[in-house]
Order: sequence, then structure tokens, then C-alpha cells
Amino acid sequence: MKKRLLLLLMLPLLWACSNNSPNTNNPYLPNYTFTIDINTNLPAYSSLKFPSNAIYYPGEGVKGIIVFNTGSGYNAFDAACPNQTLSSCSTMTIKGINVICACDSAEYSLFTGQGGLQYPLKQYRVEVNGAVIRVYN
Repeated sequence: MKKRLLLLLMLPLLWACSNNSPNTNNPYLPNYTFTIDINTNLPAYSSLKFPSNAIYYPGEGVKGIIVFNTGSGYNAFDAACPNQTLSSCSTMTIKGINVICACDSAEYSLFTGQGGLQYPLKQYRVEVNGAVIRVYN
């Protein structure tokens, strides 16, 4: 009886576990597999050493990658507008701590990826090893 009660008490813990992976399901944006290493000792990326700074890294993901220093870590998002079909205007531009979609002028926070529309920014995984920031999907 005690074993059954213990099992029933432990069962909810199995569903409470998280895999810490961002949700990347968006019908407008395909999933690509990539890994990039960004060395913050290089002049092009040295601004990432300071909180609230972001850089655009072209050529990976759907429309490039935006990497942002939150002050307590890094966020990496795809530069494609998450609520638009892919087009010439669907690349986001950095505006301080936000990004803006040129197609619909929607703003998204680089802290959370939220923008008030149906889909948030497509987020990628980030690992930091010294001065190197690894972004991957």
C-alpha cells in the first residue's frame, strides 16, 4: 500500500519535467539545423560583451540570427518575421532592445521574443564557453 501511495505521489513529477528546448513550431518558418560559434573577442562581435547589445549574424537560420546579451545570458532568435510569409521585407532589423519587422512594423522584445502577435520570435539554443557563444538548432 505504501509503495502504491509513493508511486502516485511521484507520478506528477514525471510530467513536470522540461527539456529546456524552445518551441520552434511556426508554419511560416522552416526548421534548419546549424551550429555557429561567435567569438566575442573579435571586433565585429565585441559589443556582445555588454548587456542590452545585439548583433545580426547573416547566413544561418532562415533569414540570419540575432544574438542579444540579456545581462544574465544570451538569447538567439531568427531574424525572420515570425508572423509573415517569407518575402523580401520579412527580415527583422534591430532597434535597441527590440527588433522590428519591415512588413507589418511589429516589434518584438529581444529579452522574451514576444511581440503581441500569434507567434513569438523563433528562438535558438545558446551555450557560452568563455568568449565563444555557440548558437545552434
